[in-house]
Amino acid sequence: MNQSNKKQGRPRSTQSHQAILQATLELLAEFGFDSMSIEAIASRAGVGKTTIYRRYSCKEELVADAIESVREEVVIPNTGSLWGDIEALIENSAQITLSPLGRKTVAMIISSASSNSQFAQIYWAKYLQPRRQAFAIVLERAKARNEVQANLDPGLVFDAMSGIMLYALIFQPTIESWECYVRRALHLFLTENSLADQKS
Repeated sequence: MNQSNKKQGRPRSTQSHQAILQATLELLAEFGFDSMSIEAIASRAGVGKTTIYRRYSCKEELVADAIESVREEVVIPNTGSLWGDIEALIENSAQITLSPLGRKTVAMIISSASSNSQFAQIYWAKYLQPRRQAFAIVLERAKARNEVQANLDPGLVFDAMSGIMLYALIFQPTIESWECYVRRALHLFLTENSLADQKS
């Protein structure tokens, strides 16, 4: 019986795995990609380094999995109108980013992505690209409803929307809320591409 147990090894602990992912996300937000270490992650998660290395060959692989673990936050609203969908996206983004931890995380992401191309690639593939694809669905529905031009590039609109949101998060508006500023900026950006506005 003992020999059989040795061959099978200990079952993989879901609890410790989740602790590792959570510790990775916390340290990523607190210290950034370059400054965090496997040792610190293991200490925060309450596991040994060998537990992490049995699952991941390097820090980059672990960070990619940690970011992957929060992908359920991707939202594809379907309110029946483009501006209704955009409003839902703004509200969702506000919930994620306007907390103290959210602001700190955004600052870390910008800093780490600017200085580490490998982290930038991981973040793009695991976090931004799924959201870009989700927004493309939102815009295709708007095209089908004749709300915007058929040749409007969803990737460009998403990039512009992300840039507006990040700018307003770092340089906070002084005369209106973050949500109001983002909404007003997006309206200005999208007005020239709205078929309804062109016809009026």
